[in-house]
Amino acid sequence: MAGGSAGDAGAPADVLPAEGWRPSLANGLRLLLGRPLRIGANVDGDAPARGTTGSLTRRMIGVAALWIFLLLFGGGIALDRVLRSAITRNFDGQLEYVLTAMIASAELGPDGEVRFNRQLGDQRFLEPYSGLYWQVAGQGADPFRSRSLWDRALPRSHTAADAADHIYDTDAFRNEPLRIMERDARLPGSNTLWRFQVAQTRQSLNEQTRALRQTLIRSFAALGLGLILMAALQATYGLWPLRRIRREIGAVRTGAQARVDERLPVEIAPMVEELNKLLDHNERQAEEARRHAGNLAHALKTPLTVIMNEATAQTPDLAATVIREAMTMRRQVDHHLARARAVGRRGSGQSRSDVWPSLSAVERAVCRMHRHITLDLTGDKTLAVRVERQDLDEMLGNLIENAAKYGQGRVFVTVSREGESGAAGGFVSILVEDDGVGIPEAQRASVLERGARLDTGKPGTGLGLAIVRDVAEIYGGTIHLGESEDLGGLCARLRLPAA
Repeated sequence: MAGGSAGDAGAPADVLPAEGWRPSLANGLRLLLGRPLRIGANVDGDAPARGTTGSLTRRMIGVAALWIFLLLFGGGIALDRVLRSAITRNFDGQLEYVLTAMIASAELGPDGEVRFNRQLGDQRFLEPYSGLYWQVAGQGADPFRSRSLWDRALPRSHTAADAADHIYDTDAFRNEPLRIMERDARLPGSNTLWRFQVAQTRQSLNEQTRALRQTLIRSFAALGLGLILMAALQATYGLWPLRRIRREIGAVRTGAQARVDERLPVEIAPMVEELNKLLDHNERQAEEARRHAGNLAHALKTPLTVIMNEATAQTPDLAATVIREAMTMRRQVDHHLARARAVGRRGSGQSRSDVWPSLSAVERAVCRMHRHITLDLTGDKTLAVRVERQDLDEMLGNLIENAAKYGQGRVFVTVSREGESGAAGGFVSILVEDDGVGIPEAQRASVLERGARLDTGKPGTGLGLAIVRDVAEIYGGTIHLGESEDLGGLCARLRLPAA
């Protein structure tokens, strides 16, 4: 049995090139490597390709360095305040100790003056301008000062009379900043409110604070540098598998190896596995393109030989022979272009065609060519398949035209869904039955081969069912030939993935 083609073949541009896998592979690796891979570029070179978004390593190190700087800067300020406050409290504690000792040992002399019943222990109170001073002053009385003050007097900061300690900084003495602690107290037997003051130069406090800050800055700088170096090492070592993949892809491109090594960390191994599957897929497509190019060349060789022989012999029916063989070559080209077009489209996950509109269009075309037939369509009108509309028309046109050509006038087409209604996935079954003589079971497999014909009395090249089989298999479907229970002729069951 043979059949005609109900749909026009695709353009020659749809034929897949033998080396068509390379651009798609490069685009598929763009996100993996952080930059687009250009065929012919030096994949092992260090110079970034134009159009990239930068280096992942530098980006990771930069983010880590910024975060480390912010943390260390904030931590350094907080630690500086804490330690400086501790140094200042220690400094003030010494002043408070001396002030308490002054008040505890103070008493009134015979002339109403204040004196200490025991000497303050620090020798610096006796040395002029030593940096450690005390002073006792009362209203209406001359102030009593340590010898270290010599001819100077400590300033008084406030006039409030209370027993609380007051501490403040002053620059009353030239080139000698002071920190003063003072407290008001009444001595036994005296109605005068005496103000006790003790002062010490802030030079030692400032030196300790300065030394602390220098230590903090150096320590935090060394810590920050160490953390940045660790982040750089981590980024370099962590991204090393990507560099390895980059080199291996270059080796695949140059033909040094066929696949990327999958012995990689668990985070990258699935991606490399998908990459190798992509390589396998593209190689299969390239092999299919080469095989069909060879098949097409072989199919065209015989008609061309016939034409050349007839032309050489100058036979009188040369024109008829040329027309006949040209039609044969055209059908061969249509067959291979249809297959190549389907191969190029099968990678699209968006392929979707409604079955019923395609059947209606084929019905109109076939009924115009074969006006003597009765074509009945039945089944679910809402079903759709994951096939391009042009390829669906090609398959349905071949099957229905075969039924119309080799039947006795009646053709039934039934559309149904295999499996539970509403279930995801599954297949759509399209039955095409005719009332012809059918095909013996032993010959049903052979008629699906390219060029096979059981009835040579009707026009055709034996490519219709071969096209249906090839295109259906490309989309993951099948074609099965059987016997029609209702009409007694051939029953062709086309199964295609449901959309």
